[in-house]
Amino acid sequence: MSETPREEAEHGYRRQLRELQIELVKFQRHLIKRGDRILVLIEGRDAAGKDGVIKHIVEHLSPRDTRVVALPAPTSRQQTEWYFQRYVAHLPAAAEFVLFNRSWYNRAGVERVMGFCTEEEIEAFLGDAPIFERMLVNAGIRLFKYYLDIGRAEQIVRLKGRRHDPLGQWKISPVDKAAVQHWADYTRARDEMLRRTHSPQAPWHIVRANDKHAARLNLIRHLLAQLHYRGKEKALLAFDPAIVFIFDEARLKDGSLAR
Repeated sequence: MSETPREEAEHGYRRQLRELQIELVKFQRHLIKRGDRILVLIEGRDAAGKDGVIKHIVEHLSPRDTRVVALPAPTSRQQTEWYFQRYVAHLPAAAEFVLFNRSWYNRAGVERVMGFCTEEEIEAFLGDAPIFERMLVNAGIRLFKYYLDIGRAEQIVRLKGRRHDPLGQWKISPVDKAAVQHWADYTRARDEMLRRTHSPQAPWHIVRANDKHAARLNLIRHLLAQLHYRGKEKALLAFDPAIVFIFDEARLKDGSLAR
C-alpha cells in the first residue's frame, strides 16, 4: 500500500532528523576531544516549540557532557542576588554542551510583561546583558542565541492542545492564559529585547516556528553549520534562510516576525 502525502512527509522529516542527529553526535565527539565550551540559548513565546527543539537536539547526545538548563522561579534569596548570578553556575565547563530553555532573557519577556520586576531593573538588564555576553565570549564560550517566533493564531492552537493532551499537562500554567491576553505586550517586549541585546559578539538568530518540523530541522542545520568538527556532511546543513535568519532591525517592519 502506498503512503499518503502526510506519511511521506513524516518519514522524510524523520529521516532528515536522524541524519542531523548523527551530525550532532559527530560534533560532540569533536567537542569532547577539544574541550571547547558551547552555550545555546533557546527563547520564544509560550508554546513556540522550545522544549521540542531541545529534546531532539540532545536525544542521542552524551548525558555526561550535555546539560539542559530550565530554571524555576527564583527563590527569595536569589531575588536579592546579582541578576545573572544564578545563571553563572550553569555555564559550560570544558567539553560541555549546555542549552538554556529560557535564560536570563526571562527578565526582558515574562518578568517584564507580568510585572515581576521594575522598569529600573528592566533598563539595567537591557544595558548589562550585552556586556555580560561579551564577557562570556571573551572568556572562550561559544554563545548562540535563537528566538523561536510563532504567530498568535498558532499559539492559541498549541495552548488549547496542551489542555487536551494527557502527556502535556505539566506544561500548563497560569502564564499560558496571560500569554494570549498580553500578546501585544510580549510583542513590544520582544522587539526591544532584540534591538538592544543583539550584538556582533552575541547576535540573535530568529527561527520562524509556525511549522515545528521545519523549525527544528533548520535550527539544527544552522547551529551545526556554525560549528567545526571532523567528518561534517556540509550538504546536510543547508538551512532555509527564510526560516532561520540573523536579526536586523528592519525585520521588525518587513513582516518577518509575528505581530
